[in-house]
Amino acid sequence: MTGLYVVLAATALALAFGVYRRRTDGRPRAASDESVRLDADQLGVGLGTDATFVQFSSSVCAPCRVTHRVLSAISAEDAGVVHVDVDAESRLDLVERYGITRTPTVLLLDRAGVVRHRIVGAARAPDVREALEGVAGRAAA
Repeated sequence: MTGLYVVLAATALALAFGVYRRRTDGRPRAASDESVRLDADQLGVGLGTDATFVQFSSSVCAPCRVTHRVLSAISAEDAGVVHVDVDAESRLDLVERYGITRTPTVLLLDRAGVVRHRIVGAARAPDVREALEGVAGRAAA
């Protein structure tokens, strides 16, 4: 009978964790430290005039491909928004500096390169557009 309780407890914990991940993955969260910034020298490309998406990806990450499509489409709609895809495996310096623990992780930067939002997991277009609207200071396209 004890084995049944263990299985039920493990199932309940797994279910609770799954519900938590489903509710939180891909949702923009405001950055906790607004002094954190990235610049064009660190990334190797210029920042957007309004905002920049910095996506940390890896080659074996399926949600990274979905996030790449979402961010590319949103940045294509607005000339002031740039999408930069960073290979986490080759840029361990940035991964360590910005506390990237899983891929995809997206940092949404304002025009000055200050990290305003962090998105962990597959990004959702409506949520990303809303965060972009707040960062760019106008309605996103």
